Amino acid sequence: MHKVTTLNQFIIEKQGEYPGATGEFSSLLHHIGIAAKKVHREVNKAGLAEILGRVGVVNAQGEEQQKLDVFADHIFLDELRASGQCCGMATEENSGIIVFNEGWCRDGKYVICMDPLDGSSNIDVNVSVGTIFSIYKRISPMGHDLALDDFLQRGCDQIAAGYIVYGSSTMLVYSTGNGVNGFTLDTSIGEFCLSHPDIQMPDDGKLYSVNEGNYANFPTGVKQYIKYCQEIDPPTDRPYTTRYIGSLVADFHRNMLRGGLFLYPPTAAHPRGKLRLNYECNPIAFLAEQSGGAATDGAIDILSIKPQTIHERVPIYVGSRNMVAKLMEFLETEN
Repeated sequence: MHKVTTLNQFIIEKQGEYPGATGEFSSLLHHIGIAAKKVHREVNKAGLAEILGRVGVVNAQGEEQQKLDVFADHIFLDELRASGQCCGMATEENSGIIVFNEGWCRDGKYVICMDPLDGSSNIDVNVSVGTIFSIYKRISPMGHDLALDDFLQRGCDQIAAGYIVYGSSTMLVYSTGNGVNGFTLDTSIGEFCLSHPDIQMPDDGKLYSVNEGNYANFPTGVKQYIKYCQEIDPPTDRPYTTRYIGSLVADFHRNMLRGGLFLYPPTAAHPRGKLRLNYECNPIAFLAEQSGGAATDGAIDILSIKPQTIHERVPIYVGSRNMVAKLMEFLETEN
């Protein structure tokens, strides 16, 4: 009989293998899993529960909030506050940091940066959406107020990162710095079960993911790379195939499993890129590197960037290692 390993069992079994892993940290991951189940439930009945559509409020990013954005934000805030292990959060939906001062939270060891519902503009048309999270150890002294610097750490300082993709099935994928593992929600028992152990991103791939509607405004090197991907030049193994969903989690998840490259270059409208460093690019880059891939802003590794603000934006190119290296050849020629 096939043994089923649940997320909680896996966390407990692997706890001793990870430097600095503690019962408190395991509890934190457990509560992220609970929140993910609650969001899964609402996403899957959204059309029936009158939770689709816009709120009529603009978030900290100048983007109009969807009802599910607000719902997911509240669910994760409440669940992580209840864990007692998280002393504060920074999320896409809030302009400043959120400090948990009550009870055990004040002495919590961890802070979390999170996009509670990535790709929510797609939810009305039943396209996959996701949650992205990044976990750091606080650097401010215990017993003192949490500081902004606790959230402005480099991506290489993450102690864990992951995402949940709500699609044809709901999956939670995470890493604590020792490989990447994926868990699929079995709704019959209400548990995330290990389905994708030790995920390895292929070194090469056939897929590139980019919004080609912005092509005219891309840097020259990116344009040249896209043309390279589109060329038919036997006997090479081109052309590549473009696949773009518009939900970062969904695009990255596919490319990590099959091999591919996700590109979000700077444009005239977004000269510093559009995706947020702290709670989108850093966790995705962490997972890419842990699975054998690579991530860059076009000049340096994403994980080496020191954030200056919570909602800082950067360009990102992330995916199979050899595809990132090939893109860099075009970008370096441009410079």
